[in-house]
Amino acid sequence: MTPDTILRWYRNLVAARYTAKSLGRPRKRQNLAPLLLRLVRENPGFGYTRLRDVLHNLGFSTSRSTVKRVLDDKGVVPAPERNKTRSWKDFLATHWDGVAAGDFFHVEVLTWRGLVRYSVFFVMELRTRRVHIAGIQRDPDGHCLLQIARNLLNDFDGFLRGKTHLILDRDPLFTTAFKDLLGQGGVKVVTLPRRSPNLNAYAERFVRSIKEECLNRLVILGEGRLRHAIREYMAHYHGERNHQGLASALIDPGPEIGRQEGRILCRPRLGGLLRHYLREAA
Repeated sequence: MTPDTILRWYRNLVAARYTAKSLGRPRKRQNLAPLLLRLVRENPGFGYTRLRDVLHNLGFSTSRSTVKRVLDDKGVVPAPERNKTRSWKDFLATHWDGVAAGDFFHVEVLTWRGLVRYSVFFVMELRTRRVHIAGIQRDPDGHCLLQIARNLLNDFDGFLRGKTHLILDRDPLFTTAFKDLLGQGGVKVVTLPRRSPNLNAYAERFVRSIKEECLNRLVILGEGRLRHAIREYMAHYHGERNHQGLASALIDPGPEIGRQEGRILCRPRLGGLLRHYLREAA
């Protein structure tokens, strides 16, 4: 072993240490980048000065030029260009309180005369995912829909009170008279393009849920049994079923939710087809 060998080992050791880890304090722009991107995503109209002020409120001391450099490095355009376009998700979120969606689904019911198709019309409040069964009818027609519209607009308990828009598909049952009646009540009907069920995704998802979790697993004998099954499912849907679209929360949680003491009970519906687990009250 020569002195040169020892020196080479030493130089390699020093180089390895400072190659794996950069010297000194991390750059401010790197620390701010994730937070700035979040602020821009949630507030597309904020300019560089407004973003700098928000950072100051959060305890970050930085300049307007630093904010600009960070966003330029990430390919984020200035606020005037950024605020020209909005996603559908952002648009709907700002109008949630006034938007509802409606649709039909159909159920085959076994009667003494054979299979009979019933049509179920429902309306969903998009913000809360709350669903109202507006009508269960065999062979519904325009007159039936007009009465449903009157019920939905009722001043006391109408489900569409306070709503401004109702999303519907192009079903011919939604006649001009039906839409005009809703319009007179302050609810504008938004008609979807043809063959675009994805634009009414929340309503479509409810139809899938009620069929897969309940109706498709029953032999429904008569209209009374159909109404009972739907009534039981709606109680389960609102008060006992967690919804991933609501961060796995319940729409109408009862007082027993979150209780940590008490015997665990099971609340069955429809002979155990639907089950809910809760704590017994003290």
